[in-house]
Amino acid sequence: MNARKEILQAIARAAIGQALGGGAAADESAPWLAEPGASFVTLTRAGRLRGCIGTLEAHQRLLLDVKQNACGAAFRDPRFPALSHRELADTDIHVSVLTPLQPMSFTDEADVLARLQPGVDGLVLEYGFHRATFLPQVWEQLPEPLRFLSQLKRKAGLPEDFWAEDIRLSRYEIH
Repeated sequence: MNARKEILQAIARAAIGQALGGGAAADESAPWLAEPGASFVTLTRAGRLRGCIGTLEAHQRLLLDVKQNACGAAFRDPRFPALSHRELADTDIHVSVLTPLQPMSFTDEADVLARLQPGVDGLVLEYGFHRATFLPQVWEQLPEPLRFLSQLKRKAGLPEDFWAEDIRLSRYEIH
C-alpha cells in the first residue's frame, strides 16, 4: 500500500472513531490534503459491504471530503444500520480518490461496451432523474462489460435492457 492510501485510511478511521466518541487523531499535515478532491469511502466487514458513500466531483478539500464520506459510509448509508463502536475494529476501510469525470462519446450501447475498460473505468450513468455509479472495483464482481452496464442501469432504477439516445455516461479512474 502506498503512503497516500495509508494516510487516507487513517484519516477515515479517525473520523469515524471520533464520531463514535473516541479514537486517535490522524496526521492531516500532508499538503495534498488541502487540494480539491472527490472520494468514495467503502467499509467492509468479513469481506461484505458495510457502507459506501462518496462524492463524484471535487467541490471541497480532499481532507474534508474523506472525513465526511467516511462518516457517511459509517452512519448514513441507507442500506445499513449505523456502525457501532465495537464493529469499527474489524471494519476494513478503503478510500478511493477519483479522477475528474470524463464524458463519453458513443454511437450506441454496443459502442459503449466496446469502449469500457474492465478493471479501470468507474462509470456514471445519467438519464433524466436517474443516476448511479459503479467504482472500478465493481469489475471484480461484474467482469463482463454487458453485465456491468446492465447492473448499473438497475442500480439507477432503470430496466437492465434500457437504452435511450440521450443517456449520458461519464468515466473516471481511481488512485
